[in-house]
Amino acid sequence: MCVYLLDGGVIMETKNITLKVNSDLYKKYREMCKHKGLIVSRQFELLMEKEVKNG
Repeated sequence: MCVYLLDGGVIMETKNITLKVNSDLYKKYREMCKHKGLIVSRQFELLMEKEVKNG
């Protein structure tokens, strides 16, 4: 478990997860994120936030 502080002083607990994804797709996505200076796990987190918000 990790805990980090967000802007505004909100403390968020993190959760490690394991996913099975297509290996070639993951490699391409990881390279794309690297090229753009993004973190793969944060991109997945943003996708989950969007899905939860949209129901």
